[in-house]
Amino acid sequence: MTILRICSYNIHKGFSHLNRRMAIHEMRACLRGLEPDICLLQEVQGLHLKHERRHLDWPAQPQHQFLAGADLYAAYGANAAYEHGHHGNAVLSRYPILRTRNRDVSLYRLERRGILHCEVALPDGQELHCLCVHLSLTEHQRRQQLELLAEYVEHHVPRRAPLVIAGDFNDWRARANDWLLLRLGLNEAFTELTGTPARSYPSTLPMLRLDRIYLRGLQAHSGTVHWGKPWSGVSDHALLSVQVELP
Repeated sequence: MTILRICSYNIHKGFSHLNRRMAIHEMRACLRGLEPDICLLQEVQGLHLKHERRHLDWPAQPQHQFLAGADLYAAYGANAAYEHGHHGNAVLSRYPILRTRNRDVSLYRLERRGILHCEVALPDGQELHCLCVHLSLTEHQRRQQLELLAEYVEHHVPRRAPLVIAGDFNDWRARANDWLLLRLGLNEAFTELTGTPARSYPSTLPMLRLDRIYLRGLQAHSGTVHWGKPWSGVSDHALLSVQVELP
């Protein structure tokens, strides 16, 4: 039996709510304090030449590598590219990342979205499939992206393999849960634990249920929404963490 702590976090490109200040250094300290096994991150800045010039303490490494440090493996998938840089999703893992794929699910030129798929080698010999997701702000596009997500999982993830799909679903009406359960057999961790998805936005006083951690082949035992200080000072989203058991 393997116990894992899995986190999902929209890091807002390393800035506090409303971009008031750069907070990537405090964010790294907060993440290290959690000692996660797997972190699925959204809005990760892979490169930003303007911020690099403006902020003297801007990390020399891409944000996923900076947050991983020497203790975690890291993978990154760029979704949006522009003249001065790019950003996307990332997965940090205590265990080796064997393979990665980045699936573009953008449906609109000005709103770039993607799914980062990582296969992680667990100590017991199993491979954990982790999909980091950031979906559209509009419901119509989210429905299309959920269909693309389902088709991808059906083609690339073995039915019996343990699976985590987590990220910023922007699903404030909570319409993804039933659909993903019926189509892919996924259970949302906080819904299993409390009866409803967690409130995760804004991090100062969460009201909207935007972020999710979906599981298949794993059992959630406990979950925490990390909001208020110090978390409200490092991103506009709260971090979600769950303790899961892998049979």
